[in-house]
Amino acid sequence: MRLADGTGPTEAFPAGDEPLAAAGVGEVLWRQPDDALARGPRSPRTAVLSTADGFCALGATEAGHASPLAVAPRPDRSAAVDEDAVFFTSYFRERHRAGARSTGGALIDLYGRRSVPAGVLLRAVEGYGPGQPAGAGRALPLSGDPSVTAVAVDTAPRIDGLLDEVAGIVRPQLITLERVRLLSGEITPVWLGESPSEATRLTIYCGHADRVYQVPAFEAACELLYRRGVPGATVLSGVDGSAGGRRHRAQFLRHGGDAPLMVIAVGSGERIAMMLPDLGGLFRHPLMAVAKVRLCKRDGRAVSRPETLPGADAAAPPAGMASQIRLTVYTSEAARVHGEPAHRAIVRRLRSAGVGGATSQRGTWGFHGEHAPHGGHFPRHGHHVPVVTTVIDRAERIGVAFDVIDALTPGRGLVTAETVLTPRPAGVRADQGS
Repeated sequence: MRLADGTGPTEAFPAGDEPLAAAGVGEVLWRQPDDALARGPRSPRTAVLSTADGFCALGATEAGHASPLAVAPRPDRSAAVDEDAVFFTSYFRERHRAGARSTGGALIDLYGRRSVPAGVLLRAVEGYGPGQPAGAGRALPLSGDPSVTAVAVDTAPRIDGLLDEVAGIVRPQLITLERVRLLSGEITPVWLGESPSEATRLTIYCGHADRVYQVPAFEAACELLYRRGVPGATVLSGVDGSAGGRRHRAQFLRHGGDAPLMVIAVGSGERIAMMLPDLGGLFRHPLMAVAKVRLCKRDGRAVSRPETLPGADAAAPPAGMASQIRLTVYTSEAARVHGEPAHRAIVRRLRSAGVGGATSQRGTWGFHGEHAPHGGHFPRHGHHVPVVTTVIDRAERIGVAFDVIDALTPGRGLVTAETVLTPRPAGVRADQGS
């Protein structure tokens, strides 16, 4: 196949090849008529500025081939930012109210007013908390009372300034804080260092409307992670969110509208560090967070137990805070335990075991191991999409949760652990589950 301007043939990407996109190089990423990703020469006559993110996009002729349009300038880049930050998470039920308003809406409004770099509201497909039966999240999106998670990331001083106000909105539900490194602007390699039982978790914040040429940015990011040997990635789609003061909402009848997205990958810290500049090159305003996690289980093989985390995570919590451990289980909606979806079986067994709470979110795109990135596109729902289940409890109880998860994930799934802090203001119990 030749490009419309006659500049030459495209070729499919071989595994482990160059970055999918890099400003100023001679080749770019193209979306082929059969929906495959391919590499082809950049031509000053074949690129057009995308209104979504400032990258190049291709037009299409009636035959489905790329058509030449106009020249796009290089995306804007600010100075590199690499600073200590906090991943701030609130867990509550969808019907929980903050006065006359929904708790989720009140939180996203607050994050927008304070220009928090990223805030995302996620609705669970399965979950329970204290006093809530398992399975409430299985109802249709606007029925029942599913579990909801609101996440935000910002520098530690700014999160400190939000904590009391968020606690007033969310109480008596659960709030957790986790230390991360926040990266933006001109992304450079950042390696946190890790032991054999640790890995690095990378979170990329973007929007559903963001594009890398004709390709959705989240797909391009997953493709690059896959081809560079990262073991897996999951894309979670929010129902509401904000980015630096701008509101982003999902729109059911508009292919997701500009829903906020989180691309989550777990892998070797050194491998991820070397990829960061290329991943940053996919976005006009890149925003990422990296953190170390304990590997508890990978592909059915036990690596370590979560009860005692090493290093600074095991230190005494600051005044007014309590330490808990968060287990994160990465599975697929297609995974079954005695005919039941694995994530549903995990949540049900955790509740029977007396674990305080658990929440499962269905991804929209992702990959694991040798399986290429895949997922579902509106209006179809994929049956092999990834699912992320989160469990939070005290260190003396988290071993019970891990034993339940271990028994239900033979030969499959990834389980990580990290220490989180829970504030102790009145009405927020440090022993409360998710």
